[in-house]
Amino acid sequence: MTDPPRTEPSRTDLPRAEVTDPRKKDPPRKEADTARRIRARGLAQGLAPPEIAREIHDQCAPIFGTSPIKAQRLAHGIALSDVVAQVRALYELEGKPLPKLGETLLSAYESGYKRPGPEYLHYLCGVYRVEPADLGFQGPCVCGNRHDRPRAGAQETGAREPDSVVGPRGVVAGGSDWATKFDRTSGPHLSRVHYRAEDPGTGTDGDEEDIVLRRTLLQLLAGAGVVLDGQILGAVDGIRRRMDDTLVNASVSPTMLDQWEETVQGYGQQYMSTPPLRLLCDVLLDFSEVRRMCEQRQPIELQERLCRIAAQLSGLSGVIMIDLGDHRLSRSFFRTARTAADETGDRALRAWVSVREALVPMYYGDPREALQLARRAQDLAGRVPSVAGAMAPIVEARALGMLVKRGRNEAVPSAKRAITRGQTVFSQLGKDQVQDTAFGYTERQLAFHMGDTYTNLGDHGNADETLRKALTLYPATEELDRTLIWLDRASCRLQEGEPEEALRTAKETILAVSAAHRTDIVIHRARQLASAVVSQYGDIRAAQEFRDALAGPATAGIARKQA
Repeated sequence: MTDPPRTEPSRTDLPRAEVTDPRKKDPPRKEADTARRIRARGLAQGLAPPEIAREIHDQCAPIFGTSPIKAQRLAHGIALSDVVAQVRALYELEGKPLPKLGETLLSAYESGYKRPGPEYLHYLCGVYRVEPADLGFQGPCVCGNRHDRPRAGAQETGAREPDSVVGPRGVVAGGSDWATKFDRTSGPHLSRVHYRAEDPGTGTDGDEEDIVLRRTLLQLLAGAGVVLDGQILGAVDGIRRRMDDTLVNASVSPTMLDQWEETVQGYGQQYMSTPPLRLLCDVLLDFSEVRRMCEQRQPIELQERLCRIAAQLSGLSGVIMIDLGDHRLSRSFFRTARTAADETGDRALRAWVSVREALVPMYYGDPREALQLARRAQDLAGRVPSVAGAMAPIVEARALGMLVKRGRNEAVPSAKRAITRGQTVFSQLGKDQVQDTAFGYTERQLAFHMGDTYTNLGDHGNADETLRKALTLYPATEELDRTLIWLDRASCRLQEGEPEEALRTAKETILAVSAAHRTDIVIHRARQLASAVVSQYGDIRAAQEFRDALAGPATAGIARKQA
């Protein structure tokens, strides 16, 4: 028996899935081979790359899981390195710093593991001459212009080329008007990719910020020197902004697990002994996870507990940013903490946030604002003994002491009365409240703050005695406060007419503190001391040597203050 005659099907009879259907004999085994065949056929038919990309996606996605953004690259027949080179060329053309986009990150976009931020998405749209939706991302491009090619018949219908044009080497160049507007109207998180990895409005889950903080944490654990640069600060503020958005815009009730409360209390115990930048990384990684929990609707009875954790972690981040010297980010974190604390209705927690926030203007601003915040915290605390109820009068006394130092001698009696009120409330605190250095108020912190107040009041006898007591209470591991105490003792020497001894003590103190704790607040206080010496005794040799020590290799480049 002979086989029946075979007839060749016409081109229009070929099934669309013949190229990719795995049931067919000898199907292509690789995604690239399949895409190459589709591209060749599309070019033969006169199709544009975006149209070929849609064909590749339609046929390859069911078998290989090809993403729309990857389909665009396959439609152009180029490698990852070619796309990266074109994006970098666009940056060079616009006179912008080269981006950190590489083949690995681009591959993560194509695999669906990450989503490009607004700036990278714009340039990818420019390279492929498509809109974000064609790459698989909803919403308009941040530039507000269109990137797609003119369709067939554009010349006949009078349609004109979009703002993006093809450069001499086939590279798509964005319009200069957009570039100017982009740099002028956007903050560092858009115009400088290395500052902010993602924009909070893109709908991403904050993975880029987490990566930055995890990398920083690993470097710190490995003993590498880490400078508080724009990339780290961008990740820090990105996490805080996302929590802000969640607290303000979300109507869901957040959830809470007992382990988070234990974790937060653990941070309270570590606050004084762990280097600030290292602790900030740990705190913000947990803060980011709490934010994710807030995005889902949870049982209403657990809402207060989760908001409490958010307020504590945000407030603690604000305190750490004071130590690191960035008062702008510190205030932002305290603002977020207030938003979260207001959700709990807990007056003691709201008072704690307020009294901790008062430290920002006390160290980096106007002591009158610190005085106002401290008194607001006392009003919130009320008559029930609490951590804020004990700490707020002492902060009030410190602020009044700074005013006395500026010539407001009439504030001396008020400062001493505030110290007495603080000591009275402190004596009524529970055992747990006087053991936590972040969310509580310890005896050693009370002694340090009282000594600082006496120093500013010019009460050298009480100041020296109280500061000596504080040094005996502080363990050697809590370097930051011990350093500030020694600088207060140096200020006492200056007030007693011993400028050389004051500068010698301060110099030895600064050089003895470890690099991880030699943060901006320490350098800031040291410079204040040097300025006070110069204003009273002129630019003496000891002051010059002290400034040279501050500018030397041991202190240069560490914890620079951010504007």
